[in-house]
Amino acid sequence: MCGIVGYVGNKQAAQILIDGLTKLEYRGYDSAGIAVIEGGVIKVEKKQGRLENLVEKLKQDGIPEGTVGIGHTRWATHGEPSDINSHPHGNKRVTIVHNGIIENYKEIKDFLSAEGYSFDSETDTETVAKLLDYYISDDPIQTIAKVISEIKGSYSLGIMFRDFPDRIFAVRKESPLIVGLSNEGNFIASDVPAIIQYTREYYLLEENEIAELRADRVRVYDPHGFKVRKVRQRADWDVDAAEKGGFEHFMLKEIHEQPQSVKMTIMPRIRDGLPDFSAEGLDEKRLKAYKNIYIIACGTAMHAGMVGKYVIESLARVPVIVDIASEFRYREPLLTKEDLVIVISQSGETADTRAALTLSKELGATTLAVVNVKGSSIAREADMVVYTHAGPEISVASTKAYMVQVSVMYLLAFELAYIKGTIDEKQCRQYIEELLDMPRIIEEAIGLQEKCQFGASRLVNADSLLYIGRGLDYALSMEGSLKLKEISYIHSESYAAGELKHGTISLITEGMPVIAVATQKRLVEKTVSNIKEVRSRGAMVILICASEVDVEEDVADLIIRLPAANELLMPMVAAVPLQLIAYYTAVLKGCDVDKPRNLAKSVTVE
Repeated sequence: MCGIVGYVGNKQAAQILIDGLTKLEYRGYDSAGIAVIEGGVIKVEKKQGRLENLVEKLKQDGIPEGTVGIGHTRWATHGEPSDINSHPHGNKRVTIVHNGIIENYKEIKDFLSAEGYSFDSETDTETVAKLLDYYISDDPIQTIAKVISEIKGSYSLGIMFRDFPDRIFAVRKESPLIVGLSNEGNFIASDVPAIIQYTREYYLLEENEIAELRADRVRVYDPHGFKVRKVRQRADWDVDAAEKGGFEHFMLKEIHEQPQSVKMTIMPRIRDGLPDFSAEGLDEKRLKAYKNIYIIACGTAMHAGMVGKYVIESLARVPVIVDIASEFRYREPLLTKEDLVIVISQSGETADTRAALTLSKELGATTLAVVNVKGSSIAREADMVVYTHAGPEISVASTKAYMVQVSVMYLLAFELAYIKGTIDEKQCRQYIEELLDMPRIIEEAIGLQEKCQFGASRLVNADSLLYIGRGLDYALSMEGSLKLKEISYIHSESYAAGELKHGTISLITEGMPVIAVATQKRLVEKTVSNIKEVRSRGAMVILICASEVDVEEDVADLIIRLPAANELLMPMVAAVPLQLIAYYTAVLKGCDVDKPRNLAKSVTVE
């Protein structure tokens, strides 16, 4: 979950490291630190809290001078947030930064303690630094190879040795890490935005490949010390894509980017007016043969999968099971070679989802990854990959990534239904035409922000609230509830509206907010009945409904009517006001919208 950056070149490293950490702070903000080789000495500066705390400390202590350095922004796992537990870790001879979890750190620590080593922090990372020191030799590649053969878990490591002051080293397993390339120096980073202002050229490190970076060259070795030939990648993001672009927060910027993101994602998968995933290896013959479909994901991605389940089962009549990734592999799933497993992850590095993917492959199922990051771990491991083209999503609360994931689910549903014969060509073309119109309709929905802001003002003082809906609206209410709670810190739960009388209605008190979603015509009457039940018990209700839904104006305290669209596609429309309500509630409460407490963007550990 942490962010790593490193630089070796002909410029002063400290400011480059700070610039990179600024772009990576969304990965963790419990502490930040840098290490720079200055006059043959590794100088470390680190501080608990936000990156700005480190910057202030550097102003007081003096910025270390040197052209070689590594940096880190932390999301705490082992050891509470503190100055001592902050990265970098090490001693006078070796210093490292680390993203991941070392599972056997206790055994390593016990061994090193018996060998006379002492430890200052509570972190698993320090054990790796001291193990590197224990095995240190005149061959740093051999030293690193020896250490990674003994540690277990997930890691990306940036490493500096005092006795090799003109270079940095990097190695990864499961956790993401790239090597940036430029004429003015070379970089390591957890993610492209950290280095894109300096270069768009980079290498993707495979697992346990060891990179040696100097100012004028990069060499990559396998764990046996043999050189590896790497293929250059090029980031297609602009520098501005990782900046706010005039918006107050990244989240609001990313909400506004949704129409373009949807367009960029669906257009490559439509040919002659019909869905086409043949470029991803998912041809009609293969798709038609699957008996069951499993969708596995976490959080927001899982909610996109829930929409996929409703639409695929409704149109294609194929059984779909949606699983929380962290539960999937512990319940001994009944997968066969005739099943398709779809894993959804924005980052492509989500630890639980990746573990579920690995198990699915072991059990013989075909795997399809829906990810946003090219070359990510999940993308490389899956049998087939559908890349969403959302661009970088910086805000921890996912918006545009969710929207493009849902759009992929619709395309898959349309193609599957067409080849199964449950819809004909004319119907399929009609659905595609309506999906192609969604960017325009989403843009209209963004125009509802003034009403959403007013709705947020009715929630800002709430201690707790409920979201309710039926069918697709229930899947949507789950995502709305998650958005609100993760950035505003208001306790919120979503329920199938029909379940209210089975216990949940006892929670309703005078003035308690309830957000109801009603976009499915055949279910509106029953949802309205549930609204009346909660209002009669004192609830304050905000209703988000389709424009053509026939409801009385006094059925709710506030009604937000959505732009017209096919009700099957309404989750893409209704998601927007739910995002905006969450956003404005958090803003009104004075919360840090883009960096909610205790959360990180990429959950790369279990």
